[in-house]
This record gives sequence, structure tokens and C-alpha cells, in this order.
Amino acid sequence: MSAQLLPRRRLGRTDLVVTEISLGGVGLGGMRTTDDDAVAVATVRRAIERGINYLDTSPLYGESERRIGLALRALGGRPSGLYLSTKTGTHPLRRGDYSASGTRWSVENSLRLLGVDSVDLLLIHDPESMTPVLAPGAALDELERMRAEGKIRWIGLGVREHDKLLTAIRTGRFDVILTYADYNLVRQTAEPLIEEAAERGVGVILAQVFIAGLLAGIDPAETKYANHPDARVAREWWLWARERGVSLRALALQFGLRNPRVGTVLVGADTPDQVDEILAAARESIPGEVWAEVDERIARHAGRS
Repeated sequence: MSAQLLPRRRLGRTDLVVTEISLGGVGLGGMRTTDDDAVAVATVRRAIERGINYLDTSPLYGESERRIGLALRALGGRPSGLYLSTKTGTHPLRRGDYSASGTRWSVENSLRLLGVDSVDLLLIHDPESMTPVLAPGAALDELERMRAEGKIRWIGLGVREHDKLLTAIRTGRFDVILTYADYNLVRQTAEPLIEEAAERGVGVILAQVFIAGLLAGIDPAETKYANHPDARVAREWWLWARERGVSLRALALQFGLRNPRVGTVLVGADTPDQVDEILAAARESIPGEVWAEVDERIARHAGRS
């Protein structure tokens, strides 16, 4: 899959036309398997070379912002057409700080580490309550001021709880939501949320289609997440895919991509080779009859047939 062949989708009402697969920054920060500047820089470069045009990170993700900054400098600056997003509210030094001053400090620190003057999307990250986010003069108001200053272009919310995402959608002040772990082969509880977001012109970023690696293609019973609450159902999918000779990784990734209301599927990669593996999974051919069985299994599990 070359750079020219990576399909793109518009992210809601924004002007961001993003590749349908984007690179998440968790692994780049040394929070999983690799903790090395050179490997992280090479991973970012491989993603860009292969045509991915959207990178997402967060102050929460260890060294991720700094390493993306290193990669951009190694490329001679931010390439034209490359979109960047980061987050506020989860910096380890100011975790849970959704005040105006805390928000501004976090965003400006992120810009410094990334080595850029602005980012395309700024996501409010994992608030325990929307009250401090929406309070007059707090995080959302400050982000809107920073948007007027040209430091950010669009505003979003990234959190798992659907009620908070629905609140954001219905305010009309959020342009994008990031939903994770709830729209995949194991569960599809975020489907109504995704539909409402699309109806209101809010872009949808989908994350954790592999559920922390349980659907990445390895026998879930042999991963460090073998005791995860989703491990049993994930292993049923793994066995089912093996019987049919299809890649569970490809199935899990393409399941997310099949939903046209999803703007991009955010996938983490720790190494350049993992970038190649992800893109190969996206283009792997899966027969129509397999998808029919997938839909039947999901419907049966949900009690709809």
C-alpha cells in the first residue's frame, strides 16, 4: 500500500482529510515494548513515508511528544499535509487539571516538545467529570481562546465513557470525539454514539480495535492480557479466524474501517516493521462470505437473531 493508495476520509465538519489509518503515539513513548529515541523516530518516519498523514499523541504517553518532535526535526520540519493532534488534562505533573491556566500550560508545553507553532486537533483527555471542562473560564473556554490565537485549529474530547462523549457532541462546541475499546469485534456499544456524532457533523476517531493486543493475531491466552475481561471472547474470535484461515488482525482492523462514519482508525506501532504489518492488514483480502459470518456472529451475540 503506497502513499498514493492510502484512502482518506474527512473528519466530521473539520477540514482535516485524514488517512483512514492513523498512527497513535502510546508505543512511541516507551510505554510498551520499545523505549528508544532512534526506533521511535524511525517508526514515525516509516508511517509518513507509507502515506499516513495523521499522528496522535498525548503528554500522558511518556516520551511520545518529544520523540515525534525529534522525528519532525529529522525530516527538516513538519511535512506539508501532516496533521498533528495532542491532548490536555493528563500531563503527569498536572493530571486532572482542566483549569484555564493548566490547559494553557499543557498545550504550550506540548507545542514546545513537538517543535511546532500549532496543532490541528487538541483533545481534552479523560476527564472524570465534564463539569470542570465546561465550567466558565475553564478548559473548553481556554481552548477556544487558543484557537483564536492560532495555536490549535479544532477541539475534541477523548474519553471512554459514552455519556461524556454525548455531552460533548450535544454542546455543539466539540469538533471531534475519540472513542476507544467499545467498537470492535468483541463489543459494539459505541455504535449509537458514532451514529449521533456523524449526524451532528462531529468527527470520529476510533481506537483500540485490537483491544490492547487481544485481537492483534496472537493467541490471547498467550499474551500478558490473558486475564483481561475480554480475553475469553477474544480467544473465541481467534479460534474462529484460525479455522477459516483469515488473519484476526486484518479482521479486527477492517471491522473498524467498514464503518463509513468512522473518520480514522488510530493504531499504535512501536517499530517501523509494525507500521508495515498494520498497513498490510488493512489491505489483506477478506472474502465476502467471511464478513457475512462476522455480521451473523455479532448479531447472534447481541441477541438480534
